Amino acid sequence: MRLLFLGVHGRDRSPSQRYRFEQFEPALAAAGIEVEYAGALTVAEADVFYGAHSPPTKGLVAARALARRLWSLAPRLVRPRFDVVFVQREAFFLSNQWAEWLAHLQAPVVFDFDDAIWIHAVSEANQRFAFLKNVDKIPRIVRLAHTVIAGNDYLASWARAHNSNVHVIPTCVDTDRWVPGPPRPAGRPVTIGWSGSATTIAHLRLALAALERVKARFGDHVRFRVMGDASFRHEPLQLAGEAWRPEVEIPFLQDLDVGLMPLPDDEWSKGKCGLKALTSMACGAAIVMSPVGVNTQIAQGSVTGFLPRTEDEWVHTLSRLVEDAHLRERVALAGRQRVVEAYSVVRWKNPFVDLLRAAASSR
Repeated sequence: MRLLFLGVHGRDRSPSQRYRFEQFEPALAAAGIEVEYAGALTVAEADVFYGAHSPPTKGLVAARALARRLWSLAPRLVRPRFDVVFVQREAFFLSNQWAEWLAHLQAPVVFDFDDAIWIHAVSEANQRFAFLKNVDKIPRIVRLAHTVIAGNDYLASWARAHNSNVHVIPTCVDTDRWVPGPPRPAGRPVTIGWSGSATTIAHLRLALAALERVKARFGDHVRFRVMGDASFRHEPLQLAGEAWRPEVEIPFLQDLDVGLMPLPDDEWSKGKCGLKALTSMACGAAIVMSPVGVNTQIAQGSVTGFLPRTEDEWVHTLSRLVEDAHLRERVALAGRQRVVEAYSVVRWKNPFVDLLRAAASSR
């Protein structure tokens, strides 16, 4: 069985793609599924297109990506070579669903998404080009697909209005790689941290006032780390953001005693799949997050994590975790087990493979 993967990015670039498809590659290979990747943007081009560059430069990148996407699809219309086409979020980032339409002519399409991508949301660097982002195509892509895989029940409920063959597979963590690190040295400061990107750093800002109060109370007994936006600075917490790199992601998370996932309570956040929480929990951190969307399923009754609502509740929860090492350890162990049982690659690899096989057999 041969599978064509269509996504905006190349391999090992997009968190959504890495956690929702690339982690399953060993399971796909074991099942005899051969994968060919066809990303629209190279790593360098993605940095240009989603960064602060001139319109002509971005236009040149978009033209190259368009040519690359056409090349990945057009020859197959003459002689199809794939049993199934997997589309992750969208096959191309501009215009309508033309790429998905071309794909479905040659093989059944499996469409996977993990955000409320039918809502119009544009990165700060591309606000002037917001009119080019066509979210109206998302329902059409869902209707074109043979199979739809949604990251949570909220997303699946929306998709079922457009396609009857919708399945939920949560965003997963490879718990054989994302593991707790060595024991923390006695007497070191309690480390509280957040990982994300430059586009989601606004979520962390929601918790800064509470973190400042925790810092004022505990002083040098706590320290704070942020990964994903190297330009981020917050002097009251003596905090400087660190750049994300694949080789430092797991060591960063293993260093955390407490992981954070603050979120606004809006429609976009309800579609989030809890990745920041799951990776932190898998690596041995006690998680504190906003009670929004799937977070309420991940953190169960202050056993596998905490769900404070107000600033005072955030301060109270974090203070308890700073003061009580046994509480941190108990919640971290329960959280890790929760990920292994409900959100791990081991738990979901067989259902994932089965959905791809079922789609291919429908041809």
